[in-house]
Amino acid sequence: MKDQAARKRARGLDRAFDILDHLRSVKRPQRPNEIAHALGAPKSTIYELVGSLVAHGMLENVDSQGNVFLGRRLYFLGLAYQQQFDLAREADALLKEITATTSETSQFCVLDGDKYNVAMMCEGSRPFRISADVGERTPIPWTASGRLLVGDMSDDEILAFIPAGDFVLPGGEPVDQNKFLEEVRSARREGFFSFDSVVDTFTHCLAAPVKDETGRCVATLCIVAPKEDARSHYDVYRKVLIDAGRKLSDSMGGPVILA
Repeated sequence: MKDQAARKRARGLDRAFDILDHLRSVKRPQRPNEIAHALGAPKSTIYELVGSLVAHGMLENVDSQGNVFLGRRLYFLGLAYQQQFDLAREADALLKEITATTSETSQFCVLDGDKYNVAMMCEGSRPFRISADVGERTPIPWTASGRLLVGDMSDDEILAFIPAGDFVLPGGEPVDQNKFLEEVRSARREGFFSFDSVVDTFTHCLAAPVKDETGRCVATLCIVAPKEDARSHYDVYRKVLIDAGRKLSDSMGGPVILA
């Protein structure tokens, strides 16, 4: 009986996280029945969990129609996490250095489940602006950083990890999986990867790894620049990113990886 109760609580906790992740993904308030439909879950379960999350401040009622959205308690939890997250503070300082040196937009990127996520960004000083949203989840194969972030997995693990639908670009063109895997291996060997963006025809993306003490890539530092600027200053941008990646890796106790 105790084991059954524990499993039930665990399932309820998993479902509560599903609700929070879903609202974060859709970026708008929804009614519990809409959430239940999206998650394929019983309405009674979702109504019960939503009520509990509202009571604890994790969700908030936003209108008289029963719509709920992420609550302010999550904001304060995020602040507390950021205050203790040394890597974020180090990354923020390095992003400012990268942008000050190159005048380009720089980013700190991580995996969020099976997606790529821009966790932090420092906009460049050029009139050109990058259309990227911090916190937006993007398919891994669409990104330069993605080649580095999955580099510690085997080929089979990568293909099992990335949803098959993520190998299709916004315009419907397929991403060649064999070429993607070759690029992953090349990026890991070189400790660097760059390419013309597959989702923005005007930009070139450059990325270098941030490694933990075991040598595993846990994040990336990136520059997103207009194609012409990236071509003209490629060697400089590459060195700036690799040096910054080494510096951030060192702050985590990670090894210096020669590129």
